[in-house]
Amino acid sequence: MLARKSIIPEEYVLARIAAENLRKPRIRDRPRKARFIAKNGACNLAHKNIREQGRFLQDIFTTLVDLKWRHTLVIFTMSFLCSWLLFAMMWWLVAFAHGDMDPSTENAANSTKWTPCVTCVRSFTSAFLFSIEVQVTIGFGGRMMTEECPLAITVLILQNIVGLIINAVMLGCIFMKTAQAHRRAETLIFSRQAVIAVRNGKLCFMFRVGDLRKSMIISASVRIQVVRKTTTPEGEVIPIHQVDIPVDNPIESNNIFLVAPLIICHVIDKRSPLYDISAADLALQDLELIVILEGVVETTGITTQARTSYVAEEILWGHRFVPIVTEEEGVYAVDYSKFGNTVKVAAPRCSARELDEKPSILIQTLQKSELSHQNSLRKRNSMRRNNSIRRSNSMRRTNSSLIVPKVQFITPEGSQSASET
Repeated sequence: MLARKSIIPEEYVLARIAAENLRKPRIRDRPRKARFIAKNGACNLAHKNIREQGRFLQDIFTTLVDLKWRHTLVIFTMSFLCSWLLFAMMWWLVAFAHGDMDPSTENAANSTKWTPCVTCVRSFTSAFLFSIEVQVTIGFGGRMMTEECPLAITVLILQNIVGLIINAVMLGCIFMKTAQAHRRAETLIFSRQAVIAVRNGKLCFMFRVGDLRKSMIISASVRIQVVRKTTTPEGEVIPIHQVDIPVDNPIESNNIFLVAPLIICHVIDKRSPLYDISAADLALQDLELIVILEGVVETTGITTQARTSYVAEEILWGHRFVPIVTEEEGVYAVDYSKFGNTVKVAAPRCSARELDEKPSILIQTLQKSELSHQNSLRKRNSMRRNNSIRRSNSMRRTNSSLIVPKVQFITPEGSQSASET
């Protein structure tokens, strides 16, 4: 604004802005690593340079099911249209070869001496309508086949067989697309963030999983894998190195009863890839934790799978999930509005290895958290006490201002009269 009014020269303004930019430190963010599994469970993988495309046609049914809906509907429509047109051409050829298209035969048809192969087929349009009636079994009654031509009987049998095959394949494809397993996985939800906190004296990696439907997932199991880029001692670079990590489950069958949202826990011990990672090192780690939930849908019996992943930026150190299951009037109620809410708790910032080597770190952390909690309680009580004192003082001042002072009036004779108002 000043430069526009020519109060400060424009050259001086530009020089000052350039000097300020030079003095400011430039911090470049670390480039974000591409996720292997998206939050919605989709695989972030692109297949390129596939030379043997014919392998997809060998399993044509799976290829049709994997197509997008718009492509499937186009194939569904075109398969019926092409079959109707193909057999319409065959019926037209049968009628043409028999002479049903000749106008002179129309008068002969009235005289019961000449019988056509298909009645009322005089053009390609009528042949197309008859093809639709045969394959869809409509049967309006105007056009029908006679026993005059054995070739027409063969075409009728062939069209019925082809029509049944197309119906079976297309209807089966539509049914499989509507009943795919990942449709059921849409109601299986995971917490947006994972946490690392102390549970039973051990550092644990935890996340929450839940099912929004009342129909249950039978034999549900949870697997966790760590995906990272590693280099072998021989110098080989493995871009996607997968390592299974165990899940803490007291049930021997390793299945979970997913009737309500559960917190899945992984104890960070010597077998865990997170054993040497501290809170400061977590933000610098180039890793991704993939969570896979598998089970059988109770209503359909189809095996379903739900997936998600957590990168280092989505793992909160020193947090814990808030409880969301409460008992109300004899019924357990789940508040899904707090599904991903966490609270900050006391947790050592060191790695699990350091915590195992020095157990006193955990005790010191808990003592510090207890002292800080007591100090916060003292501050809160003192603030409440001060607020109550201020409130009482303000009330006293208000009451004192409402008291009416006594006023004395002096008469001319010198007598005094006191009156209160």
